[in-house]
Amino acid sequence: MAKILAFAGSNSSKSINYELVKFTVSTIEDHKVEVLNMANFPFPMYSEDHESENGYSNSMIELKNDISEADGVIISVNEHNSNPSAYFKNLLDWLSRLERNFLQDKPVLLMSTSKGKRGAAGAIEVVKNLLPRFGAEVVGTFSLPNFLDNLGSGQSIVDADLAQAHSTAVQNFLSRI
Repeated sequence: MAKILAFAGSNSSKSINYELVKFTVSTIEDHKVEVLNMANFPFPMYSEDHESENGYSNSMIELKNDISEADGVIISVNEHNSNPSAYFKNLLDWLSRLERNFLQDKPVLLMSTSKGKRGAAGAIEVVKNLLPRFGAEVVGTFSLPNFLDNLGSGQSIVDADLAQAHSTAVQNFLSRI
């Protein structure tokens, strides 16, 4: 039984990416899954001055340790203006200062969703190219467009092709951990 860590790259209390994470982990059996709500992990905007004066927050150290203990990581990244949110970029900045390769040899399932037709495709592309810099092996991606129409109820993905793509991405990820 593998240990999986799952979270959304959003600190919003109404994050649809967090909803996608919760749906995704509900489809996983026979593994230990820990879901983190990033709204519970406060930390300041990264700056070298803050780092040298204050060090690292306990929540950031906890998160890095959770990642280290996991056999695989599921991340659903949110999008602002076709890029990952400032919150998620800041999260990566802090984690990489704690340990440059904080995702070393970790299989990662990278997902995204949005209320629009692109499903945060811009953000997922940026992050897919960025995570290997921190040692991650992105083993699958899944983008869910039109969240309110396709998963708004939270019970299942409505569109059959998207449901199959999601299932395939999850199974590919599970086969790598």
